[in-house]
Amino acid sequence: MTKSTLSEPVAVARHLDLVPRLKAQGYRKKDVDRRRKWVEEKTDCCLAHVSTYSIPSEEMRGNIENPIGVAQMPLGVAGPLLVKGAHARGEFYVPLATTEGALVRSYERGMVSLNRAGGVFARVYIDENRISPIFFFNDVREAHGFVQYIREDFETIRAEAESTTHHGKLLRLEPHPIGREVIVDFRYFTADAQGMNMIVKATDKACKWLVGHTQALRYYIFSGFSSEKRASGVLFSGGKGKKVNAAARLPASIVKSYLHTTPAQLLDVWHNTMLGHVQANAMGYNAHYANGLTAIFIACGQDVANVVNSAVGITNFEVTDEGDLYASVTLPSLSVATVGGGTGLGTSRECLEMLGCAGSGNALKFAEIVASALLAGEISMGAAIASGEFVAAHETYGRNRPENFSLMNS
Repeated sequence: MTKSTLSEPVAVARHLDLVPRLKAQGYRKKDVDRRRKWVEEKTDCCLAHVSTYSIPSEEMRGNIENPIGVAQMPLGVAGPLLVKGAHARGEFYVPLATTEGALVRSYERGMVSLNRAGGVFARVYIDENRISPIFFFNDVREAHGFVQYIREDFETIRAEAESTTHHGKLLRLEPHPIGREVIVDFRYFTADAQGMNMIVKATDKACKWLVGHTQALRYYIFSGFSSEKRASGVLFSGGKGKKVNAAARLPASIVKSYLHTTPAQLLDVWHNTMLGHVQANAMGYNAHYANGLTAIFIACGQDVANVVNSAVGITNFEVTDEGDLYASVTLPSLSVATVGGGTGLGTSRECLEMLGCAGSGNALKFAEIVASALLAGEISMGAAIASGEFVAAHETYGRNRPENFSLMNS
């Protein structure tokens, strides 16, 4: 035997022996402390707050690389919020992690108004996630044959994909031919996980099988069609998370007492700001979905970048025949989860527990609460604009004026 042949099994054994140790390295407290001190020396700064955290550093593995501590955000709570959903029923106190003053107060004002009006009705219509690889062929004829094949032999493709996961279920395939290329939208049910890593792995397995058993020459796992973490018109049809609606009817007396305006004035604000959205070629219409989504996502350990696709939606204000306000939000691609990712880490799990949404079986409940909270934010901001109170509210609650700064400049 040659030297290289003799050394190969030894090298493999050493590699396998190192894997668990390599995975553990870098996450022990002493490793994190050493890395942070190195950064402090390199950047000539003090990271005292970054070094103060309660999450065991070993639990960060799988969520971050090169950890040096934590970033801390102020956490507030708004509520109670009365939700009458198919999954979320009762009053909830919603955690909001933000540094934008007046935000929590605004959402709470909306929640008080909704509670006085009898609560929010919320329903989930679609619960799935998708990934859209693109396949390449020699010509249009081969591309057409491929489309026909995946429609006829779905069960075989599904078996390949689902062989990689116990939780993900491939629901259907939607082909989109473009010349001699074909984008295939793989639609999955991912239970209570956001599931992107899960379905990427499953789809990659299915794609490899398709390249080996069809005329497909090659593929890219991402085509951009799925709109993961980007805004696009295709999101309105749903399929990128939960499609959920939340709505409430607010009597004119409640609107006047708690929002300091009238249903007619709110409709006027809606109408004219809708014109601005159309002029700007905006994706959908809303006052500030991203505010509430980001604050809830940070508090509850969601993938914050999914705010981009989750914030594509439609807010609607109507005046009923009786002169009341009927307000609704439609979120066609809300990406939320109650297991996996950062949902089990420290404060994230505690905030989900605050909502009664931690762990399996709670993702649809969480989606209904999130949509209902966003409705509160929409009517509150609309009312602030209609009544002319927006600037005054931010002056009162949204300006950071530390006492020592005020004293130095007095």
